[in-house]
Amino acid sequence: DGEYYALALDAEGGQVDALSSNIGHLLWSGIVTEERAGKVAAHLMGDRLFSGWGVRTLAEGEGRYNPIGYHTGTVWPFDNSFIAWGLRRYGFVEEAARVAEGILSAAELFEGRLPTAFAGYDRRATRYPVQHPLSCSPQGWSSGAPLLLLRTMLGLEPHEGHLAVDPALPTSMGRIELLDIPGRWGRVDAFARGRVPVEA
Repeated sequence: DGEYYALALDAEGGQVDALSSNIGHLLWSGIVTEERAGKVAAHLMGDRLFSGWGVRTLAEGEGRYNPIGYHTGTVWPFDNSFIAWGLRRYGFVEEAARVAEGILSAAELFEGRLPTAFAGYDRRATRYPVQHPLSCSPQGWSSGAPLLLLRTMLGLEPHEGHLAVDPALPTSMGRIELLDIPGRWGRVDAFARGRVPVEA
């Protein structure tokens, strides 16, 4: 009814209809039909899920929502890197750039040490990401998030022995150069200039 995928099935087989970041993993996996992808993207980027720093694990307004609840409203960098790649995969380039900008801006304020999770408070309210009290910083899988976000922004995709580059970089990031990318294609350089307007 809410035009998003159920989070799980309960003990009786009924749908758990909580709106969560997990719907972004479905885009990442490619399982969502083209006809439904727009609704999924709209939910991910709506005010209930997107905090301005990233997509919350659970949407604001859900019964168990808590912006500092570990699985119930915080923003997870690794989760958001999957979401950004999924959005890009379905052609939601500006939305993917917006997620990347949020997480990488948070990383800058965390001095490059992305934690496991940080609070899901609205960016307009806090102007800085609020650290979760029990979160590791830096954290292993969070350290991989900027790499997938870089791939997302540069649009890097291996294809039949070549590396395709299709950049969509937020304007706030200026310019990125990634040099000597090794692979079956030999070594390739990728360049991008910020051209996607992203409202912080």
